[in-house]
Amino acid sequence: MTIRILGALAFFGLIIGFNSAGLTSKSNAAADKPLMVSHDVFFSLKDATAENKKTLVEACHKYLKGHPGEAFFSAGVLAEDLKRPVNDLNFDVALHIVFNDKASQDKYQDAPRHLEFIEKNKSLWKSVRVFDSYVSK
Repeated sequence: MTIRILGALAFFGLIIGFNSAGLTSKSNAAADKPLMVSHDVFFSLKDATAENKKTLVEACHKYLKGHPGEAFFSAGVLAEDLKRPVNDLNFDVALHIVFNDKASQDKYQDAPRHLEFIEKNKSLWKSVRVFDSYVSK
């Protein structure tokens, strides 16, 4: 019985610690500022030729790089030589953008260059998977 009570207290102490560290909210308590947003997009192409991959990576750089509030940008192709059992190999091109805050990411979603990128490149895509997450330094 005492072990159960101690275990429960330790568990609740852990939860309270997470809450006070800001890990369950949209703010970073340590820095007292909003968390950054990581916007990761994985494109599978209808025709995954080297030329189509290059075209899409170049389009990412042309239309999606340099938006207000962007803290980090990268775009590239699948690292085909990394084939560990945990690697998801079901994409051809990856886009990674970290925004300073949610407001910047929200503005990016409606930005004319972002919408133009979609319109000009969607014919290449077989599927698109988007993973957005709150991150901190």
